[in-house]
Amino acid sequence: MNDLLIDSADGVMTITLSRLEKKNAFTQDMYQKISEVLNQSRESVDVRVVIIQGHETVFSAGNDINDFLGRSPSGVSAVLNFLTSISTFPKPLVAAVCGPAVGIGTTMLFHFDLIYAGDNAAFSMPFVNLGICPEAGSSYLAPRMMGFPRAAEALLLGEPFLAESALEMGFINRIVPPREAASLAQRQAQKLADKPLGSLLATKRLMKKGQDSILAERIKAESDTFAMLLQEPAAREAFSAFLEKRKPNFSKM
Repeated sequence: MNDLLIDSADGVMTITLSRLEKKNAFTQDMYQKISEVLNQSRESVDVRVVIIQGHETVFSAGNDINDFLGRSPSGVSAVLNFLTSISTFPKPLVAAVCGPAVGIGTTMLFHFDLIYAGDNAAFSMPFVNLGICPEAGSSYLAPRMMGFPRAAEALLLGEPFLAESALEMGFINRIVPPREAASLAQRQAQKLADKPLGSLLATKRLMKKGQDSILAERIKAESDTFAMLLQEPAAREAFSAFLEKRKPNFSKM
């Protein structure tokens, strides 16, 4: 599919979000395809590391709103499959992030092992502003990684945090000029690919030991709450306002 470019060489698989005209917003088909690629890569002897990257100007605007609002039950399953594939992927995951990373564009990154950001990166999780709730286990992972006060600003206020703040709190590994982020991610991924795979798998497994069941439970709880809130007046008002390009009015909600 044209919305994703997939390349594999020397043990490194690179998935490039390539829907620039829509700011790399995710569709149901994109979620499904990435899940399929990751699931195939789990067992492939030819893939030792996976990179996900966007463009120098934008990582992802999050969900494609029109696609999201028209999503069928199978579309909901595609998102959950994507989150499961990302959160349980046993091999190293590397990201190159430049420009806006909105919603899922940020929450998916909590499951990555190495993140290299352009100095134009801006991360945001504006779920409350849309009348919904966090996803991808971010309600569990954000306070633990960022500290509760910063997580509260990011999740309750939905305010963006920039690359320097992300580096300070340990959310990303390094900041570089946008044109250098992808090449740095490739170099670091190649270093990983050249190491013993068994040691990489064991080390990642040990670092994450104990959180798998908690994460699975939290992702399910978030998904159930998300679905419930999506039917409430606040979410309907928020999405209508977004499509109509106006400020939402929550004064009576």
